[in-house]
Amino acid sequence: MTDAASPYPTLFTPIEVAGHTLPNRILMGSMHTCLEEAEGGMPRLAAFYAERARHGCALMVTGGFSPTREGRMMPGPGTFETEDQADAHRVIPEAVHGEGGRILLQLLHSGRYGYHPDIVAPSPIKSPINRDTPRELDEAGIEATIDAYARSAALAEKAGYDGVEIMGSEGYLISQFVALHTNKREDRWGGSFENRIRFAVEVVRRTRAAVSPGFIVMYRISVLDGIEGGLSSDEIVAFAKAIEAAGADIINSGIGWHEARFPTITQAVPRGGWVWATERLMGAVSVPLIATNRINTPDKAEEILAARQADMVSMARPFLADPAFVEKAEAGRAGDINTCIACNQACLDQYFIDQPVSCLVNPRACRETELSWGPAAEPKKIAVVGAGPAGLAAATVAAERGHAVALFEAGDEIGGQFTLARRIPGKEEFDETLRYFRRRLDQLAVDVRLHTVADADALAAFDEIILATGVSPRVPDIEGIEHPMVMGYADLLSGRRQAGERVAVIGAGGIGVDVALYLVEAGHRSHLDPAAFRATWGIGVDPKPAEPAHRVTLLQRSDGRMGSGPGKTTGWVHRMSLLRAGVEMIAGAAYQRIDDDGLHVTVKGEPRRVACDSVVICAGQDPLADLAPALAAMGKPVHPVGGARLAGELDAERAILEATRVAAVL
Repeated sequence: MTDAASPYPTLFTPIEVAGHTLPNRILMGSMHTCLEEAEGGMPRLAAFYAERARHGCALMVTGGFSPTREGRMMPGPGTFETEDQADAHRVIPEAVHGEGGRILLQLLHSGRYGYHPDIVAPSPIKSPINRDTPRELDEAGIEATIDAYARSAALAEKAGYDGVEIMGSEGYLISQFVALHTNKREDRWGGSFENRIRFAVEVVRRTRAAVSPGFIVMYRISVLDGIEGGLSSDEIVAFAKAIEAAGADIINSGIGWHEARFPTITQAVPRGGWVWATERLMGAVSVPLIATNRINTPDKAEEILAARQADMVSMARPFLADPAFVEKAEAGRAGDINTCIACNQACLDQYFIDQPVSCLVNPRACRETELSWGPAAEPKKIAVVGAGPAGLAAATVAAERGHAVALFEAGDEIGGQFTLARRIPGKEEFDETLRYFRRRLDQLAVDVRLHTVADADALAAFDEIILATGVSPRVPDIEGIEHPMVMGYADLLSGRRQAGERVAVIGAGGIGVDVALYLVEAGHRSHLDPAAFRATWGIGVDPKPAEPAHRVTLLQRSDGRMGSGPGKTTGWVHRMSLLRAGVEMIAGAAYQRIDDDGLHVTVKGEPRRVACDSVVICAGQDPLADLAPALAAMGKPVHPVGGARLAGELDAERAILEATRVAAVL
């Protein structure tokens, strides 16, 4: 047991699960990485999980594998049905066990959520997030599917896994049987509550019977469905008891179906914002109970466990951000943790375009076998110009390799665009990334030169220059653009300018959406306080969104969908927030002029005036790389990264990855 002086005594109190003694109460929750189906993916997954086990993660869960072909998520592979598949998986538990950890295989049948034409479900009801209607399972199909879960669990044990997690939440097949919303059957698998939970109970019972007593059977239960026709709180308690009685050794919790109209893991959700839903099961079941979603620091985890709101906590994305999360927390070094900022940009957004998952703040995640670095063969003097995300990544990686690094920043603080992003309601987590980089710069003795504009002469003494100077906001050619009511987004977000009551925002890309949210949600607490979050989104109560701080009109030149921003899995949250705040959205706007009467545009050829007190320009940006020609003329090796190489839509994920790759090979 950890010394009593530990800042996290409950978090590091051992716990028993199916005869296994776990040294801490942290579960690395399931994340599908798209390596599961990739060529050569198993060795890469083995390296990914092993690195986390090496740093103290005692129990983890793989991404989801279906027990049947119909249950796979995508058209390609993704099942766990055969001896050959079990053999291919052996490398994963072997690697994890070699580092002292334990790992469970998640069994996930997608039901009507699968993105292929062979999907099945308890009833032929199309999901609103899918184009295909599922085929209804008949009695024989149901029995075969239940047996397939048990068979897959037995194969998982043979492959060396320590257990399985049966995915029974988030609207996948098992949830579809349990909820009246998707189960319209009139046989023994539908109708009454007892009939609707029969499928889940039988899956657990037969799985438990198919494996040895020490093989962990974890069930992931939906503690809040968030859909019409979902389970009530009393039914969820009764369901959990039935799952325990069927043989589950431990119960994990899931929040919301994918079609639920509230955010569950994005930055809009406050830390620990869903613990109350899991807590309702405490005392109702005797097996360990796990809380989940938006738990990203050891302090929040300790708070939850010490308050007896759960027996364990699940963290998934925090282990993408920092594989050494457990080790650092146990050593009392929470300040060294590279914290998950819940952006979804490199993880879930990538998964939904069928690309390997990684992490914005840690580009090595899921690239452990291809992106690594050690001491430089020849230490050099390296200048990094610009202390935005790209510059910070480049400076720290280069310094880790033994180079002498000087970081030049014209402003009075590090962070670049992150210093603006952290001021957007819901993006407060960006402060954590800046805290992490400040710590690393100090630990690595990087020569940080603030208030310093680097010119070619100042850089002449360096062997290599990494140009991370970022972007220059684009100023559109509009008559009256110099009007006093006009300001750039940086002026607004930095506090140098204040907006009036009525604001027109030119540009509805990611920055424009952020600015609109900043204007309407200024002072709101829904991103920080669970009670305010529930009130805003109407979770268990009538919706009571706070009054918008400004009246905003958001405009864009193109005719496409507005207000979503660049995030595939977060854009809908932003759009709903803007609509709830009464933001007017005008697409297809041709800007004519700005004068004392406001912003004048034409929309589909019709003139229109947007009455406003302020106009904020979010019309794109250009690379800021003026230094490059002079340095090249001097014969200096110059490496533009991030916005200095390619502006486009601001993309911190790409910037940090590029910078890391450059610094890793210098």
